[in-house]
Amino acid sequence: MKIKIKATRLEMTDAIKQYIENKMDAVEKYLGTKVKVINCDFEVAKTVGGQHKGDIFRAEVNLEVPSEILRVEKTESDLYKAIDKVKDHLELVVKKYKEKLIDKKRGK
Repeated sequence: MKIKIKATRLEMTDAIKQYIENKMDAVEKYLGTKVKVINCDFEVAKTVGGQHKGDIFRAEVNLEVPSEILRVEKTESDLYKAIDKVKDHLELVVKKYKEKLIDKKRGK
């Protein structure tokens, strides 16, 4: 799966890029061979304004699959924790999507 990674208001280092790719490889295992990914956009950003407790990081993924877009967004005080939470939640969303496809095939 090809991933387009975008960084907003922070510098994209090789370590961050590699970490995102490793996490998305784990998600790809949940997709299996039956679900084709059309497009995958991953964005990490540092939010600005209104925070008195330091930096807040946002991680967002848009996974385009046939007939749907699976989207997850999480914010955390630590960038890597936000990426982990996005990955965990995306796995749940992918499971639901696959169950929905199976239910459609069964005629439920």
